[in-house]
Amino acid sequence: MPDLNINGRSMAEFLKTEVFHASSQDRCQNTTYLEQVARETIGETYLEDDPSVAEWFQGLVPSSHSVIEYVRELFPSVQWMRRYNLHWLLGDAIAGITVGLVVVPQAMAYALLAHLPPAFGLYTTFTGACIYWVFGTSKDIVIGTTAVGSLLVGSVISKIETEKPGVYKPQDIAHALSFLAGIVLFVLGILRLGWLIEFIPYVPISAFVTSASITIISTQIPTLLGITGINTRESPYKVYVNILRGLPNARLDAAIGITSIALLVLIRNVCAKMELRQPNKKKVWSLLSSLRLTFTILLYTLISWLVHRNVTEGKERFRIVGHIDKGFSHAGIPPMDRDLFGLVASELPAIVIILIVEHIAIAKSFGRSFGYNIRPSQEMIAQGASNIFSPFVGGYVCTGSFGASAVLSKAAVRTPLAGLFSAMVLVLALYALTEVFYYIPNAALAGLIIHCTTNLLTPPKSLYRYWQLSPFELLIWVSGVTVAFFTNLETAIYLTVGLSFAMLLVRMSRSPGDFRGSVEVTRISRDERVQESDVSYPEITSPSTEHHSYVQITRQVFLPHTGKSNHNPNVTVEPAYPGVFIYRFSENFNYVNQAYHMDHLITYVKSHTRRSDVEDGIRASDHLWCDDLPSKAYTEESYSLPLLKAIVLDFSTVNIVDITSVQGLVDLRHTLDRYAAPTLVEWHFAGVHNRWTRRALVSAGFGFPAANDTDAVGCWSPAYTVAVPSLTATPKEQRELISVHQQIQLDDKGSENANRLAPLYGVDRPFFHVDLHDAVDAAVRDAKRKDECEAITTV
Repeated sequence: MPDLNINGRSMAEFLKTEVFHASSQDRCQNTTYLEQVARETIGETYLEDDPSVAEWFQGLVPSSHSVIEYVRELFPSVQWMRRYNLHWLLGDAIAGITVGLVVVPQAMAYALLAHLPPAFGLYTTFTGACIYWVFGTSKDIVIGTTAVGSLLVGSVISKIETEKPGVYKPQDIAHALSFLAGIVLFVLGILRLGWLIEFIPYVPISAFVTSASITIISTQIPTLLGITGINTRESPYKVYVNILRGLPNARLDAAIGITSIALLVLIRNVCAKMELRQPNKKKVWSLLSSLRLTFTILLYTLISWLVHRNVTEGKERFRIVGHIDKGFSHAGIPPMDRDLFGLVASELPAIVIILIVEHIAIAKSFGRSFGYNIRPSQEMIAQGASNIFSPFVGGYVCTGSFGASAVLSKAAVRTPLAGLFSAMVLVLALYALTEVFYYIPNAALAGLIIHCTTNLLTPPKSLYRYWQLSPFELLIWVSGVTVAFFTNLETAIYLTVGLSFAMLLVRMSRSPGDFRGSVEVTRISRDERVQESDVSYPEITSPSTEHHSYVQITRQVFLPHTGKSNHNPNVTVEPAYPGVFIYRFSENFNYVNQAYHMDHLITYVKSHTRRSDVEDGIRASDHLWCDDLPSKAYTEESYSLPLLKAIVLDFSTVNIVDITSVQGLVDLRHTLDRYAAPTLVEWHFAGVHNRWTRRALVSAGFGFPAANDTDAVGCWSPAYTVAVPSLTATPKEQRELISVHQQIQLDDKGSENANRLAPLYGVDRPFFHVDLHDAVDAAVRDAKRKDECEAITTV
């Protein structure tokens, strides 16, 4: 039979027409035609508006309301201070004084880690207690000295003293570090960049805290045992080796240090058991457990006073704290030395990361426990302000303290204002108790630090959980702890963060998508009330429980049919239609992974299809040296493979695309066009909801056909997903949407009859579909039409 004519053209001529190879110039030409087809089909039309660059810039300009809201959020205390009452005041006073008694010995002990006199720890905690309530969003957090923060400060002081011996005082270095860190944190908070902390994963922080704990313990054991001559600034493994060698030189300090740890552990365990035995007195026992630090320090201070009250200075039986300046004797404007700032700046990244992550983690933990939200950016402002003002009263870097915060929450704190009552206790200690602090044994402070630090070590059960969740991240954790043990903490934190980013990039770039097939499934749900409902689905009755009814809902789903999957192996997943390929991106589609996805697509598609024309019309000498000649590339089995008809891309996991990824799609389209010539390959997209992604794909020629008349369309037929429109439009706007082919009567209120349906998305982009089901349905319909047309032509 002669070749069938379609609108005056042969099928061969039609197939060679570039109906689906649209360019951005074709878009304006065929919009009128697509509108006409939509009106004739569903009686309605809707064209999408692409977002513009001007619109994007306009979105960056804050409105007056947003500016007012921004200023209001800078001072959250203004909102709740208006409702402050006597009941809150009583709760805050009790909680604040309790915490003050806990942080006094703790702050003094941690200051020794920073190579500073004990009073500097009190200055630091005082600043955080006074400032946090103005900017903070957590009622349970206490800003002050921490073991990890103090260790980092001590590390920086040691490093600069080694590089510039005798040039800078330790307190000047600590003040400069706190001031710069505060500025960085404050600026990040003002710019509302709190989301940046999400780039720091949990595992590097966990490894760092454990490594810091091991390092802290190594620096305190010599003081605990009274061993002198050990350089605690060396790598932890060297310090531990030297401690073992120096054990014969231990002094009387060891008796105080070891017994102080034993006493602290004993009080904690006894109180924990009593909380279980007497749940009605749980708060009392918890409070006693929290005060064990204060009790232990006071006890050993009393013992030290009894031993040394008649001993001249310099002949002590064991080392004691000694003289402490009364009041804020180191308050003042810190030196603003440019050279010192330059030396400190190189150490800032690791310190800022640890300070903010530790603080936000603690704040979020208590927020989840007590049902309130934490604003990370606002917490950065509070922490930044505290660190900026800390040097002016003599302090150094401060951040959220988990131990002190736990005490505060257990003491039934009501608002952030409790910090002011803690500050009063610190002032009392600085002005009235400095003579008492003189007799505090250094070994007792070391025991307190070791006792508090052991709680920071990651327990084995957590490591086992890491292994279950992500084995590679456990290896990162082990690598970080190992490197810190043999080198230093800064190297470890950079290594673990770097490995975490590398893992992320590898997963993004080497995670292949999957090709999906179709399975018809039936959803069966048990419902005793089905007889009373209007459900029209077929029903079956269970033989064993005839008095129960079951509702069957049958639908089509798309599951991976390549590689390993977790669906039942007895269920076969078949391709939706021969020559139609469904591809789902496993993660976002961007320049990092586009090459991998494109290679995966083209390799799989070519291996599961055959060329439309074995003789492509190109001379053998014109082929690339690496190409197989089409006529020699097929075996008898290859001829049983289908022709390539359509590619369906599931963009449900893709939010935004970039130039590289879009260009990869364009290149892939050209490659497959040459491969499938002279037939045409349709490209369907499912779940493209981002306006900028739709604009980028349309600009690259996807989403719409190049045909602008009925003759060129041939067998292709657009399908529309429609919905009942809302009646919020004015009668005039509704009339403008109504087709001349479908007259709808409007009442006085502008409503219309229930038969009207409107397209959900723009009719000028018929290859963009609401979901994967619609995309596959359209691709299969067109593929079947094409096969029918080819069959007629062959006949």
